[in-house]
Amino acid sequence: MMLLRQTRSLMSRRTFASVPETMKAAVVRVVGDADALEVGDYPTPSVGEGQVLVKNEFAGINFIDTYHRSGLYARDLPFVGGQEGGGEVAAVGAGVADVAVGDRVAYSVFGSYAEYTAVPAAKVLPVPDEVSMDVAVSCVVVQGMTAHYLTSDAHAHLIQPGEWMLVHGVGGGTCQWAAQMAKIQGYKVIGTAAKGKRAVAEATGCDALILYDEAPGTAYEDYESVDGLAEVMKITDGVGCKAVIDGIGKATLDMSIGSLAQRGIFVSFGNASGAVPAYPPLRHIAKSSFMCRPKLLDYTRNREELLYRSNEIMGWLKSGQLKVTVDTAFPLDDAADGHKYLESGASTGKVLYKI
Repeated sequence: MMLLRQTRSLMSRRTFASVPETMKAAVVRVVGDADALEVGDYPTPSVGEGQVLVKNEFAGINFIDTYHRSGLYARDLPFVGGQEGGGEVAAVGAGVADVAVGDRVAYSVFGSYAEYTAVPAAKVLPVPDEVSMDVAVSCVVVQGMTAHYLTSDAHAHLIQPGEWMLVHGVGGGTCQWAAQMAKIQGYKVIGTAAKGKRAVAEATGCDALILYDEAPGTAYEDYESVDGLAEVMKITDGVGCKAVIDGIGKATLDMSIGSLAQRGIFVSFGNASGAVPAYPPLRHIAKSSFMCRPKLLDYTRNREELLYRSNEIMGWLKSGQLKVTVDTAFPLDDAADGHKYLESGASTGKVLYKI
Protein backbone atom coordinates (compact mmCIF):
# COMPACT_ATOMS: atom_id res chain seq x y z
CA MET A 1 0.00 0.00 0.00
CA MET A 2 2.84 2.40 0.85
CA LEU A 3 4.54 1.64 -2.48
CA LEU A 4 1.24 2.30 -4.28
CA ARG A 5 0.87 5.67 -2.52
CA GLN A 6 4.48 6.60 -3.38
CA THR A 7 3.94 5.64 -7.02
CA ARG A 8 0.74 7.69 -7.20
CA SER A 9 2.53 10.62 -5.58
CA LEU A 10 5.17 10.56 -8.30
CA MET A 11 2.37 10.55 -10.90
CA SER A 12 0.47 13.39 -9.26
CA ARG A 13 1.53 16.06 -11.72
CA ARG A 14 1.08 13.90 -14.80
CA THR A 15 -1.95 13.04 -16.90
CA PHE A 16 -3.04 9.90 -18.65
CA ALA A 17 -1.61 10.10 -22.17
CA SER A 18 -5.01 9.22 -23.63
CA VAL A 19 -6.89 12.33 -22.45
CA PRO A 20 -8.45 13.66 -25.68
CA GLU A 21 -9.36 17.20 -26.65
CA THR A 22 -13.00 16.22 -27.11
CA MET A 23 -15.15 13.70 -25.29
CA LYS A 24 -18.57 12.11 -25.48
CA ALA A 25 -21.16 13.90 -23.35
CA ALA A 26 -24.94 14.20 -22.90
CA VAL A 27 -25.71 17.90 -23.36
CA VAL A 28 -28.87 19.98 -22.83
CA ARG A 29 -29.02 22.80 -25.37
CA VAL A 30 -32.77 23.47 -25.13
CA VAL A 31 -34.76 22.45 -22.04
CA GLY A 32 -37.54 19.93 -22.51
CA ASP A 33 -38.42 16.27 -22.10
CA ALA A 34 -35.89 13.44 -21.88
CA ASP A 35 -35.06 13.73 -25.58
CA ALA A 36 -33.52 17.13 -24.85
CA LEU A 37 -30.41 15.16 -23.82
CA GLU A 38 -28.19 15.17 -26.93
CA VAL A 39 -25.21 12.80 -26.93
CA GLY A 40 -22.21 13.85 -29.00
CA ASP A 41 -18.73 15.32 -28.95
CA TYR A 42 -18.02 18.12 -26.49
CA PRO A 43 -14.76 19.82 -25.44
CA THR A 44 -12.94 17.96 -22.67
CA PRO A 45 -12.76 20.32 -19.66
CA SER A 46 -9.39 21.78 -18.77
CA VAL A 47 -8.02 21.34 -15.27
CA GLY A 48 -7.66 24.55 -13.30
CA GLU A 49 -5.78 25.27 -10.12
CA GLY A 50 -7.07 23.16 -7.26
CA GLN A 51 -8.93 20.81 -9.60
CA VAL A 52 -8.58 17.24 -10.82
CA LEU A 53 -9.86 15.65 -14.02
CA VAL A 54 -11.84 12.46 -13.41
CA LYS A 55 -12.15 9.83 -16.15
CA ASN A 56 -15.67 8.71 -15.37
CA GLU A 57 -16.63 5.05 -15.07
CA PHE A 58 -20.20 5.69 -13.92
CA ALA A 59 -22.52 8.69 -13.60
CA GLY A 60 -25.57 8.71 -11.35
CA ILE A 61 -29.02 9.68 -12.59
CA ASN A 62 -31.08 11.65 -10.07
CA PHE A 63 -34.45 13.37 -10.11
CA ILE A 64 -32.80 16.75 -9.74
CA ASP A 65 -31.15 16.10 -13.13
CA THR A 66 -34.61 15.85 -14.69
CA TYR A 67 -35.58 19.15 -13.05
CA HIS A 68 -32.53 20.82 -14.65
CA ARG A 69 -33.22 19.21 -18.03
CA SER A 70 -36.90 20.24 -18.00
CA GLY A 71 -36.18 23.80 -16.90
CA LEU A 72 -37.94 23.46 -13.51
CA TYR A 73 -34.60 24.41 -11.97
CA ALA A 74 -32.98 26.96 -14.28
CA ARG A 75 -29.44 26.45 -15.62
CA ASP A 76 -27.41 28.43 -18.14
CA LEU A 77 -27.54 26.75 -21.55
CA PRO A 78 -25.95 24.67 -22.93
CA PHE A 79 -24.82 22.39 -20.12
CA VAL A 80 -23.58 18.83 -19.65
CA GLY A 81 -26.15 16.94 -17.60
CA GLY A 82 -25.64 15.24 -14.27
CA GLN A 83 -23.99 16.09 -11.00
CA GLU A 84 -22.72 12.76 -9.68
CA GLY A 85 -20.00 10.45 -10.91
CA GLY A 86 -16.94 8.40 -10.18
CA GLY A 87 -13.85 6.93 -11.76
CA GLU A 88 -10.09 7.39 -11.80
CA VAL A 89 -8.21 10.67 -11.59
CA ALA A 90 -6.68 11.34 -15.02
CA ALA A 91 -5.00 14.70 -14.37
CA VAL A 92 -4.19 16.94 -11.42
CA GLY A 93 -4.01 20.72 -11.43
CA ALA A 94 -1.62 23.03 -9.62
CA GLY A 95 -1.96 23.34 -5.88
CA VAL A 96 -3.40 19.85 -5.32
CA ALA A 97 -1.42 17.91 -2.74
CA ASP A 98 -3.61 15.05 -1.53
CA VAL A 99 -5.08 13.61 -4.75
CA ALA A 100 -3.00 11.77 -7.36
CA VAL A 101 -3.41 10.42 -10.87
CA GLY A 102 -4.88 6.93 -10.63
CA ASP A 103 -6.82 7.50 -7.40
CA ARG A 104 -10.33 6.02 -7.29
CA VAL A 105 -12.78 8.79 -6.42
CA ALA A 106 -16.46 9.73 -6.44
CA TYR A 107 -17.82 13.27 -6.51
CA SER A 108 -20.81 15.56 -6.90
CA VAL A 109 -20.40 18.50 -9.28
CA PHE A 110 -22.22 19.52 -12.44
CA GLY A 111 -21.26 17.86 -15.71
CA SER A 112 -20.97 14.15 -14.88
CA TYR A 113 -22.81 12.82 -17.97
CA ALA A 114 -19.51 12.75 -19.82
CA GLU A 115 -16.29 10.84 -20.26
CA TYR A 116 -14.39 13.42 -18.21
CA THR A 117 -15.35 15.90 -15.51
CA ALA A 118 -13.24 18.62 -13.88
CA VAL A 119 -13.78 18.49 -10.12
CA PRO A 120 -12.43 20.65 -7.28
CA ALA A 121 -10.00 18.44 -5.38
CA ALA A 122 -11.75 19.41 -2.14
CA LYS A 123 -14.93 17.72 -3.40
CA VAL A 124 -13.59 14.32 -4.42
CA LEU A 125 -14.29 11.42 -2.09
CA PRO A 126 -11.82 8.54 -1.87
CA VAL A 127 -13.30 5.17 -2.80
CA PRO A 128 -11.73 2.19 -0.97
CA ASP A 129 -10.73 -0.83 -3.02
CA GLU A 130 -13.34 -2.88 -1.11
CA VAL A 131 -16.20 -0.76 -2.58
CA SER A 132 -17.00 -1.10 -6.28
CA MET A 133 -17.36 2.11 -8.26
CA ASP A 134 -20.98 1.51 -9.23
CA VAL A 135 -21.88 1.08 -5.55
CA ALA A 136 -19.84 4.13 -4.55
CA VAL A 137 -21.57 6.33 -7.13
CA SER A 138 -24.94 4.85 -6.19
CA CYS A 139 -24.83 5.31 -2.45
CA VAL A 140 -22.05 7.67 -1.42
CA VAL A 141 -22.57 10.75 -3.53
CA VAL A 142 -25.90 12.51 -4.17
CA GLN A 143 -28.46 9.94 -2.99
CA GLY A 144 -26.33 8.50 -0.20
CA MET A 145 -25.28 11.91 1.08
CA THR A 146 -28.90 13.06 0.86
CA ALA A 147 -30.16 10.03 2.75
CA HIS A 148 -27.46 10.58 5.36
CA TYR A 149 -28.20 14.24 6.09
CA LEU A 150 -31.96 13.64 6.05
CA THR A 151 -31.76 10.91 8.67
CA SER A 152 -28.95 12.35 10.78
CA ASP A 153 -29.31 16.15 10.81
CA ALA A 154 -32.15 17.69 8.78
CA HIS A 155 -34.67 16.76 11.48
CA ALA A 156 -32.73 19.01 13.88
CA HIS A 157 -32.61 16.10 16.36
CA LEU A 158 -36.27 16.54 17.22
CA ILE A 159 -36.43 12.75 16.94
CA GLN A 160 -34.47 10.45 19.22
CA PRO A 161 -33.48 6.77 18.83
CA GLY A 162 -36.43 4.51 19.57
CA GLU A 163 -38.99 7.00 18.18
CA TRP A 164 -40.95 6.67 14.94
CA MET A 165 -39.82 8.08 11.58
CA LEU A 166 -41.97 7.92 8.44
CA VAL A 167 -39.99 7.58 5.20
CA HIS A 168 -41.89 7.80 1.92
CA GLY A 169 -40.88 5.86 -1.18
CA VAL A 170 -38.60 3.18 0.30
CA GLY A 171 -39.03 0.98 -2.77
CA GLY A 172 -36.24 2.70 -4.65
CA GLY A 173 -33.81 5.59 -4.88
CA THR A 174 -32.76 7.89 -2.05
CA CYS A 175 -35.28 6.66 0.50
CA GLN A 176 -34.26 3.04 0.07
CA TRP A 177 -30.95 4.13 1.62
CA ALA A 178 -32.63 6.55 4.04
CA ALA A 179 -34.76 3.80 5.57
CA GLN A 180 -31.69 1.63 6.15
CA MET A 181 -29.67 4.52 7.58
CA ALA A 182 -32.53 5.45 9.91
CA LYS A 183 -32.57 1.90 11.24
CA ILE A 184 -28.78 1.90 11.68
CA GLN A 185 -29.14 5.08 13.76
CA GLY A 186 -31.74 3.51 16.02
CA TYR A 187 -35.06 4.92 14.82
CA LYS A 188 -38.23 2.90 14.34
CA VAL A 189 -39.20 3.27 10.69
CA ILE A 190 -42.47 3.20 8.78
CA GLY A 191 -41.86 2.98 5.04
CA THR A 192 -44.27 3.58 2.16
CA ALA A 193 -43.92 1.90 -1.22
CA ALA A 194 -45.83 0.52 -4.17
CA LYS A 195 -47.12 -3.04 -3.87
CA GLY A 196 -44.96 -4.03 -6.83
CA LYS A 197 -41.85 -3.00 -4.90
CA ARG A 198 -42.74 -4.90 -1.75
CA ALA A 199 -39.66 -7.15 -1.83
CA VAL A 200 -37.32 -4.18 -2.17
CA ALA A 201 -39.13 -2.29 0.58
CA GLU A 202 -39.02 -5.26 2.93
CA ALA A 203 -35.27 -5.61 2.36
CA THR A 204 -34.70 -2.15 3.89
CA GLY A 205 -35.62 -3.54 7.31
CA CYS A 206 -38.47 -1.10 8.07
CA ASP A 207 -40.42 -1.91 11.21
CA ALA A 208 -43.69 -1.41 9.33
CA LEU A 209 -44.69 -0.89 5.70
CA ILE A 210 -47.66 0.86 4.11
CA LEU A 211 -48.12 -0.50 0.59
CA TYR A 212 -50.07 1.36 -2.09
CA ASP A 213 -51.39 0.51 -5.53
CA GLU A 214 -49.21 1.42 -8.47
CA ALA A 215 -49.64 4.78 -10.19
CA PRO A 216 -48.70 3.77 -13.76
CA GLY A 217 -46.42 6.13 -15.61
CA THR A 218 -45.28 7.98 -12.51
CA ALA A 219 -42.34 7.84 -10.11
CA TYR A 220 -44.58 7.52 -7.06
CA GLU A 221 -47.44 5.42 -5.69
CA ASP A 222 -51.22 5.98 -5.70
CA TYR A 223 -51.50 7.62 -2.30
CA GLU A 224 -55.30 7.64 -2.56
CA SER A 225 -55.50 3.83 -2.67
CA VAL A 226 -54.89 3.37 1.08
CA ASP A 227 -55.65 5.59 4.07
CA GLY A 228 -51.99 6.02 4.94
CA LEU A 229 -52.62 8.45 7.78
CA ALA A 230 -54.91 5.97 9.52
CA GLU A 231 -52.25 3.28 9.11
CA VAL A 232 -49.57 5.50 10.65
CA MET A 233 -51.74 6.26 13.65
CA LYS A 234 -52.57 2.58 14.08
CA ILE A 235 -48.89 1.59 13.94
CA THR A 236 -47.82 4.31 16.40
CA ASP A 237 -50.76 3.84 18.81
CA GLY A 238 -52.12 7.25 17.90
CA VAL A 239 -48.90 9.14 18.73
CA GLY A 240 -47.62 9.79 15.22
CA CYS A 241 -44.05 10.17 13.95
CA LYS A 242 -41.44 12.54 15.30
CA ALA A 243 -39.99 12.95 11.79
CA VAL A 244 -41.39 12.51 8.28
CA ILE A 245 -38.95 12.27 5.35
CA ASP A 246 -40.87 13.17 2.20
CA GLY A 247 -39.48 13.30 -1.33
CA ILE A 248 -42.86 12.75 -2.99
CA GLY A 249 -44.15 16.31 -2.57
CA LYS A 250 -47.65 17.40 -3.52
CA ALA A 251 -49.35 13.97 -3.28
CA THR A 252 -48.22 13.28 0.28
CA LEU A 253 -48.42 16.74 1.88
CA ASP A 254 -51.60 16.14 3.87
CA MET A 255 -50.56 12.71 5.06
CA SER A 256 -47.10 13.91 6.04
CA ILE A 257 -48.35 16.79 8.16
CA GLY A 258 -51.15 14.69 9.63
CA SER A 259 -48.70 11.91 10.56
CA LEU A 260 -46.60 14.15 12.79
CA ALA A 261 -46.37 13.59 16.51
CA GLN A 262 -46.38 16.50 18.93
CA ARG A 263 -43.33 18.68 18.19
CA GLY A 264 -42.48 16.46 15.23
CA ILE A 265 -40.86 17.71 12.02
CA PHE A 266 -41.94 17.42 8.38
CA VAL A 267 -38.79 17.26 6.21
CA SER A 268 -39.78 17.94 2.59
CA PHE A 269 -36.89 17.38 0.19
CA GLY A 270 -38.33 16.43 -3.22
CA ASN A 271 -41.05 16.94 -5.81
CA ALA A 272 -41.65 13.54 -7.43
CA SER A 273 -45.42 14.18 -7.63
CA GLY A 274 -45.12 17.95 -8.05
CA ALA A 275 -43.97 20.80 -5.85
CA VAL A 276 -45.50 21.19 -2.38
CA PRO A 277 -48.01 24.06 -2.64
CA ALA A 278 -47.92 27.01 -0.28
CA TYR A 279 -49.89 26.42 2.90
CA PRO A 280 -50.61 28.45 6.05
CA PRO A 281 -48.30 27.98 9.06
CA LEU A 282 -51.44 27.48 11.18
CA ARG A 283 -51.54 23.91 9.87
CA HIS A 284 -48.75 23.18 12.37
CA ILE A 285 -50.51 24.60 15.42
CA ALA A 286 -52.41 21.44 16.35
CA LYS A 287 -49.21 19.67 17.48
CA SER A 288 -46.72 22.57 17.59
CA SER A 289 -44.95 20.81 14.73
CA PHE A 290 -42.15 21.99 12.46
CA MET A 291 -41.40 21.99 8.73
CA CYS A 292 -38.14 22.40 6.82
CA ARG A 293 -37.16 22.25 3.18
CA PRO A 294 -33.41 21.44 3.18
CA LYS A 295 -30.89 20.89 0.39
CA LEU A 296 -27.72 18.82 0.22
CA LEU A 297 -25.30 21.71 -0.31
CA ASP A 298 -26.16 23.18 3.08
CA TYR A 299 -25.26 19.89 4.76
CA THR A 300 -21.96 19.40 2.89
CA ARG A 301 -20.59 22.92 3.34
CA ASN A 302 -16.91 21.98 3.57
CA ARG A 303 -14.55 19.05 3.19
CA GLU A 304 -14.93 18.06 6.82
CA GLU A 305 -18.69 17.61 6.42
CA LEU A 306 -18.22 15.76 3.13
CA LEU A 307 -15.74 13.31 4.62
CA TYR A 308 -17.77 12.86 7.80
CA ARG A 309 -20.76 11.73 5.75
CA SER A 310 -18.89 9.72 3.10
CA ASN A 311 -16.67 7.94 5.62
CA GLU A 312 -19.68 6.90 7.69
CA ILE A 313 -21.49 5.62 4.59
CA MET A 314 -18.36 3.78 3.38
CA GLY A 315 -18.05 2.18 6.80
CA TRP A 316 -21.65 0.96 6.71
CA LEU A 317 -21.08 -0.45 3.21
CA LYS A 318 -17.91 -2.28 4.20
CA SER A 319 -19.52 -3.72 7.35
CA GLY A 320 -22.56 -4.94 5.43
CA GLN A 321 -24.98 -2.83 7.50
CA LEU A 322 -25.97 -0.87 4.39
CA LYS A 323 -27.04 -2.85 1.33
CA VAL A 324 -27.08 -1.23 -2.09
CA THR A 325 -29.12 -2.28 -5.10
CA VAL A 326 -27.99 -1.02 -8.50
CA ASP A 327 -31.06 -1.30 -10.70
CA THR A 328 -29.80 -0.52 -14.19
CA ALA A 329 -26.76 1.03 -15.89
CA PHE A 330 -27.63 2.59 -19.26
CA PRO A 331 -24.93 3.29 -21.85
CA LEU A 332 -24.33 7.03 -22.12
CA ASP A 333 -25.47 6.81 -25.76
CA ASP A 334 -28.93 6.02 -24.36
CA ALA A 335 -29.04 9.08 -22.10
CA ALA A 336 -32.69 9.89 -22.87
CA ASP A 337 -33.75 6.35 -22.02
CA GLY A 338 -32.12 6.67 -18.59
CA HIS A 339 -34.23 9.74 -17.75
CA LYS A 340 -37.39 8.15 -19.11
CA TYR A 341 -36.82 5.06 -16.99
CA LEU A 342 -36.25 7.06 -13.81
CA GLU A 343 -39.31 9.23 -14.40
CA SER A 344 -41.50 6.17 -15.09
CA GLY A 345 -41.14 4.98 -11.50
CA ALA A 346 -40.00 1.52 -12.62
CA SER A 347 -36.65 1.58 -10.81
CA THR A 348 -36.09 -0.47 -7.67
CA GLY A 349 -32.59 0.84 -6.98
CA LYS A 350 -30.01 3.24 -8.29
CA VAL A 351 -30.02 4.10 -12.00
CA LEU A 352 -26.65 4.86 -13.59
CA TYR A 353 -24.94 5.63 -16.85
CA LYS A 354 -21.95 3.41 -17.64
CA ILE A 355 -19.49 5.69 -19.37
